[in-house]
Amino acid sequence: MSKASEALLSGTSKATRCPALLVLEDGSAFSGFSCGTKGEVFGEVCFNTSVEGYLEVITDPSYAGQIITMTYPQIGNYGVDVQDVQRDTPALRGLVVYDMCSTPSSWRSVVSLPDYLAEHGVVAIEGIDTRALVRRIRESGAMRGGISTEDLNVESLLNKVRSQKSIVGENLVASVSCDAMRAAPHVPTNHTFALSEAQPRQFKVIAYDCGAKDSILHSLTLAGCEVGAVPWNTPAQDVLNMQPDGVFLSNGPGDPEAVQQTYDQVAKLMGKVPIFGICLGHQMLSKAAGAKIEKLKYGHRGGNHPVVNLLSSRVEITAQNHGFGQVFQSLGEIIPEQSAGHAQHFDDLRKWAALGVAPVVKNERYGRIRLTHVNLNDGTPEGMEFLDIPAFSVQYHPEASPGPTDSHYLFTAFMRLMAGDSDYLNIDIAHDRLQGWKFACKEAANAKA
Repeated sequence: MSKASEALLSGTSKATRCPALLVLEDGSAFSGFSCGTKGEVFGEVCFNTSVEGYLEVITDPSYAGQIITMTYPQIGNYGVDVQDVQRDTPALRGLVVYDMCSTPSSWRSVVSLPDYLAEHGVVAIEGIDTRALVRRIRESGAMRGGISTEDLNVESLLNKVRSQKSIVGENLVASVSCDAMRAAPHVPTNHTFALSEAQPRQFKVIAYDCGAKDSILHSLTLAGCEVGAVPWNTPAQDVLNMQPDGVFLSNGPGDPEAVQQTYDQVAKLMGKVPIFGICLGHQMLSKAAGAKIEKLKYGHRGGNHPVVNLLSSRVEITAQNHGFGQVFQSLGEIIPEQSAGHAQHFDDLRKWAALGVAPVVKNERYGRIRLTHVNLNDGTPEGMEFLDIPAFSVQYHPEASPGPTDSHYLFTAFMRLMAGDSDYLNIDIAHDRLQGWKFACKEAANAKA
């Protein structure tokens, strides 16, 4: 750094920065500065395209085993309100940003993001070209990497990175699930400025906690559910003995193939109780139905992913966080008479959106399954509905923490499924998107005016 640069920085929060190094397994190296705790960590390097909601991203248990790169250039500008965390302890391995703000400006902030990271032992690096890093991941795919403030030798850190295990085949769910049954966390008191009052309790729901975000459990509670969360490997019979009205399968980290103890139990619950799955929960339902799972090149992570609802032809802007996905074609053969006469699968599922058709396959285990949602960026499956048993799931996150509210209707759909409504997904998603939010009341008032 030049003397002029040092002089400019001397009067700022960047004055005394500790050097840090990020190295990818392909040999790419990025020099920057520490903006969290000092140390050395390794994990799969991925990127998230969200503009806001960095705290919810950082505390999402689904990021266990990963180093997150935030693509938005400045992170931390509105600080941290600890009531927004998704779990008390961050599960990620490390954080990469272009510019870390240590002097936040927000009426809700109680601590700066760098101080929060340091308090929780999160190694983070700033000052690198995150655009170049993201391009590298997009071209070569997600790969192992390491951040260090201790070893600044590229060759030495690269050798350590290449000695690390891949997350493929590793059960990361066990590290973030609860140890015993727990009640859903209370909705934070300082969220009342935005959220409407919870609906009266109507149904008892047991949630398989595979790394559940607190905001998802909050959403179920606000919709009118009494929620209890159980460990990822809880026997199906134990869940049925609790006599729930429905079972929820949560999000979670890593390779779905490695979570056999969950999807084996899901298979035993199918047809006996209504089921709703989100993200890893979608993959657990897929595995129970015998589907293949593939590792995506660099995954879907961010709050701006367009998904088409094949039932309504509406497009939802969704929040997503997953590196693995279902292979829809592996669920069974197309049923032509229920798929507008089409008898063959398409490699790119966006073809179904162009045709305006929600195809139905015949599954050997559970009868008919309908494709309900498709990713418009890459044509991958994003949702399914079991037509002969009460179960449905989506690959994305409808809880809007962080992210848009377009998909809120899925919690309403789960309530309708538990109530016995066979047409539970027939919802005007444009009308439902703000249900549960005080913004909806203001929108209605403005419409009347």
